[in-house]
Formats: sequence, structure tokens, C-alpha cells
Amino acid sequence: MKILLYGINFAPELTGIGKYTGEMAAWLAAAGHDVRVVTAPPYYPDWAVWQGYSAMRFQRETWRGVTVFRTPVWVPRKVSGVTRLLHLGSFALASLPSLFAQWRWRPDVVWMTEPPLVCAPAALLFARLRGARAWLHIQDFEIDAAFDLGLLRGDRLRDWVTGVERWLLRRFDRISTISQRMLQRAASKGVDPERLVSLPNWADVSSIRPLASASPYRSELGIPADAVVALYSGNMGGKQGLEILADVALMLKSNTAIQFVFCGFGPGRAVLEERCKDLPNVRFLDLQPVERLGDLLGLADIHLLPQRADAADLVMPSKLTGMLSSGRPVVATAHKDTELGRVVLNCGLVVEPEKPEPLAAAIESLASNPRLRFEFGANARAFAERHIAQDAVLKQFERDVVGCLRPS
Repeated sequence: MKILLYGINFAPELTGIGKYTGEMAAWLAAAGHDVRVVTAPPYYPDWAVWQGYSAMRFQRETWRGVTVFRTPVWVPRKVSGVTRLLHLGSFALASLPSLFAQWRWRPDVVWMTEPPLVCAPAALLFARLRGARAWLHIQDFEIDAAFDLGLLRGDRLRDWVTGVERWLLRRFDRISTISQRMLQRAASKGVDPERLVSLPNWADVSSIRPLASASPYRSELGIPADAVVALYSGNMGGKQGLEILADVALMLKSNTAIQFVFCGFGPGRAVLEERCKDLPNVRFLDLQPVERLGDLLGLADIHLLPQRADAADLVMPSKLTGMLSSGRPVVATAHKDTELGRVVLNCGLVVEPEKPEPLAAAIESLASNPRLRFEFGANARAFAERHIAQDAVLKQFERDVVGCLRPS
């Protein structure tokens, strides 16, 4: 098959959409498919174009058997609702030449990921004119999230934007997303259930495994061998509600048996560092190389998964897959009746979001109970092997794509 992947994020970005789209492209190419990608230069989560790439030029490269077309993009220094829209719009416009340059190649499927939905009209138009199937994969319901998180405001604006969203969604041949609750939300927007496909985020359970001995990060960071490490690793943005981590670290600073490690980058990191600067129980790490991901996740005795209440059912955090695969327990802030809450309940503790007291109590409870941590960790690993192993997920996706290509 000829598969064209279209979206603003791609490898070598290490987190979020870029990570998963890159792994999918490499897997499909290794399976013998002809894969091309139209994308921007890597910039996330730093919000700065990486060294060796250009924000102003078109570039072409080959990455792990995949042909990648990089397009210009404007990346704001300060991220807000308005600048984010301008950023996404710049990619939507600048990517048009690269998208339509695939005309002679004639893909079988045009697969695009949301965000950004602003690219959907071009993807639909190209697919229809070229006789290809149009597939939209939703990682985040970005419009719902933008209004619920206060990045965009106004009832009239929301009615108009969601109306356009519904019109676009109903015109794709397939809509996939990463959780059952998000599939239900897509159906509520008028998508025919026969066009809906489950495509959960996956974990490489062969490379991310429970460590047989202490993680080398423990000695590198000077963490005592008997300390319990509570780790947050991932993007430091607005949906995570990271301010709660500073509150909890302050509340537990007298408990020297618990050490916090916060790893990642994003617009929320500076504030988090400022609030934690005088706390002896907190350490910060930049994003680590992908080949060290197993050791990083294995550093945790407890994984921390803060999530704002108003975002808990709009997204299924991509970082959860690695946490579960590492065989360590998770403490998440979510309502128990959300899909995130139901997944974590068997693998750790779920506490009400945006309140530091129950989160601190949950961390202390697990820190003092190594047997319970072991049981939750074993459940997490078993869940990862059964439900989110990379090879199983992508083989099913491959079958779904073949089914999409069959005549209606």
C-alpha cells in the first residue's frame, strides 16, 4: 500500500503525537508499505525548531525507510490561544505545496492526525481529487479542549467552530481515536459508527520492561538507594495541571523517604521550577534520549499522572503507555468514572483532580507499602502486554487500513 501521513508532529520528536506517528511510519515501512510523510520540522515540546532543521525552508529526507517532506512553520515563543492558532494555520498553508506534490505518487490512503484539524480540508480535498481514502486519527479533541481549558471563549464562536468540526468529521472514510470514551465522543459529533476505528496508543513492551536492578539514574541523580522515587515524565503543558506537583512536593518535604523527579519540557516548566527551587526533595531532568527511556521510567517507584479535571475525558495521556509497560504503579488525578480512571484503578491509585491533599496522601500510602506497589506494578505490566503492545496494535491497524481500501 501507498500511505501518506500528514500532520504537524513527527519523529524525531520524543513525546506525544510525533513519537507515535514516527513509530507508526517506521513500522509500516518495515512491513513493506510505501510510506511518505508531510510534516513540519521538529519543535515540540521545546516550542523551538531543533538544530539542523529550518522553519523557513522546504526539506526532504529519508528516515528509517520513510520519505519525509518538511515544510516551513511559524513557531511562537509564547504559546497562547491566538498564537497557537496562528502556528497551526502557518503549517496548514505552508504544507499545501508538499501535500499536492504527492499527486503523481498517488497514495492509496491519506492519513492525518488531529491536532491540527485545520489541515482537514486540504487532506479531504486531495484525497477526493486523487481517489484515495481519507482517514482522520484523533489524538486530542483540540476544539473541545481549547474551549474547556479557556484558550478560546464565547458561545457563538464555539457553536460555529464545532459545527464546522462536525461537517468535516462526517466526510472522512475512517475516524480513529485512542480510547473508547473518545470514540463515543466522535459518534456524538455525527460520525457513522461503521466508520469509527479504535487505534490506541501503544508501548514497545520489548524495550520498556520492569528493571531487574536499580535504574542508573538513581546514582546519577544522587538519590539514596532506600528512597521512594515519585516520577513525572512528559510534556509540561496546560492540560497536565502541573501546579499540583509543586503543592504536593511542598507538603511532603519533611518526608525524606520520598524524592520527586520531574522530567520534561514545555511552557509550564519554568513556573514549576520556580515554585520548587528551595525544595530539597525535588530534582529536574530535561527530556532524555529515547534509548534511555526504559531506564528513566524504571527510575520510578511511583509514576505521577496529574490531569486537569476538564481535560480528563478529552485526551488519554500518551505517557500512560510507557508507565504501564515499565511495571510500576501509577497515581493519577482523575474522576474514577472516566476511562483514564478505570484503567489506572487496577494499576495504582486514582484521586480527585486539582486537590493536592489526596494526591499527597496517595503517594505517602504507596511509598509506605512496597507490597502494594509490587502488585499494582505487576497489574500494569500485564495490562500493557495484553492491550497496548506495539506490534499487536499496529497489525490490527494494518488490517483496518486494508479493510478501508475495499470497495464499499
